[in-house]
Amino acid sequence: MKAAIFNPYLDTMGGGERYTLGFANVLAKNGYCVDLEWKDPEIKKTLEERFGMNLGNINIISDVKKGDGYDLCFWVSDGSIPLMHSRRNILHFQVPFHDVNGKSLINRMKLFRINKVVCNSNFTKNVIDKEFGIKSIVVYPPVDTGSFKPKRKENLILYVGRFSQILQNKGQDVLISAFKKLYNRGFKDWKFVLAGGTEVGVGEGFTQLKKLTAGYPIEIIESPDFNVLKDLYGKAKIYWSASGVNQNENVSPEKVEHFGITVVEAMSAGGIPIVFNGGGHKEIVEESVSGYLWKSSEELVRKTVKLISNNKQFHMFEINAIKKSGEYSLTNFENNVISYILRK
Repeated sequence: MKAAIFNPYLDTMGGGERYTLGFANVLAKNGYCVDLEWKDPEIKKTLEERFGMNLGNINIISDVKKGDGYDLCFWVSDGSIPLMHSRRNILHFQVPFHDVNGKSLINRMKLFRINKVVCNSNFTKNVIDKEFGIKSIVVYPPVDTGSFKPKRKENLILYVGRFSQILQNKGQDVLISAFKKLYNRGFKDWKFVLAGGTEVGVGEGFTQLKKLTAGYPIEIIESPDFNVLKDLYGKAKIYWSASGVNQNENVSPEKVEHFGITVVEAMSAGGIPIVFNGGGHKEIVEESVSGYLWKSSEELVRKTVKLISNNKQFHMFEINAIKKSGEYSLTNFENNVISYILRK
C-alpha cells in the first residue's frame, strides 16, 4: 500500500508539522510505503533533529500528485479544499479557517472525493464544521509523552513556541512583562526561559523581544533541538503560554492557540501549566486541577504567585498534569488513527 502526505507549512516546524509526521509514522508502521512531498530532501534530517523522530521509513519526494496512484492521501489544508485523487482521501485542518466561502459549490463537489475531514481539536472542529457545512472528526495531536520525564526541578518557568509572527502572535512580550512583575515582587530566585524556532517569519520584532529581557534572569534559546527541549521540560516547575492573548476567538479563531502540543509536553514532564484562557488550551488544562487558565497579565502573575506559595497544591497539580498529559500519548494517537481513519 502507498500513502501520500502533503503539508505546505513543513518548514515552519511547528505543532502541525509534528502532527503530519506523527500521522506518516503511523501509516508506515501499519504497512504503508509513505511519500512526503517537499522540494528539498534535506529537510528530513532537520525535522528528525527538531522533533526527535525517526523518519527512516518516510520518503521525501518532489510531487505526490495530490494522491494520484496512491491508496491513501493525507493533505493539510491551507484553507482551501484540494481535488484529491487517491483511493482514500483524508483532509486535515490544523487551523480554524473561516470566511473562506467554505460552502461554495466547487468546495461541495471537491468534498465528495474526501473520505474524512480531521481536525486537531474541538475548537478547530467547531469553526471548520460551521464554515464548510460538514461533520469533521477530532483526532488530537500525537505527543511523545514517554520522552519527557521530570528531573530535579529548578525555579524555572518555561515557554516553548515559534518566534515567528506568522498567523499567530505567541505573546512572548506579554510573558516577559509578566515575569518582570513577578521578579520585582520578590521572586528573585526564579528564572524564565523562552525557547523556539527562528527559521521562518522572524523579523524586527524578535530583536525587540531580546531587548526586553535586559537586566532580568530571562534567557532566549533559538531553535533548540529535541534533547535541549527534553532537558528544559524536565527542569521547569511551571509552564507559561500567552498564545491567543488580546484576541477574540469568536472573531479571529485562527489567531489563538488551536491546540497546544508544547503545553502537553511540559505537563508530561511535571511542569504545571498556567496558560491563556482561549482556544485549544481549554481542552487541555483543567482549571484548578492540573493547572490554571488566565485572561490578563495580572491574573497570570497572581495565579503564579498563588501556586508557588502553596507546596501542597503544587504537588497535587504536578500529579494531575502528568496524568492528564497521558490522554495525548503516541499510543492513543495511533489507536485513534487506526480506529477512526484507517478502519472506516
